[in-house]
Amino acid sequence: MSVLAEITGSIGSIGYGLAAIGPGVGIGIIFGNGVQAIARQPEAYGVIRQNMILGFALTEALALIGFVVPFVFGA
Repeated sequence: MSVLAEITGSIGSIGYGLAAIGPGVGIGIIFGNGVQAIARQPEAYGVIRQNMILGFALTEALALIGFVVPFVFGA
């Protein structure tokens, strides 16, 4: 059986690339819906912004976990 393709380099970088897709989409949804909510109810700006920042921090934590895990378990 012949090898059609060979992967060289760090598999962790491929894992991180795949792990960054989910948080990237999540951050887009958070801020898109946050801007839409502020446009609908400008008087609730403070509460909406606070929830947007909290959601962003939690979603970004998933991206950082996705960055670290391939290097921890890949060694």
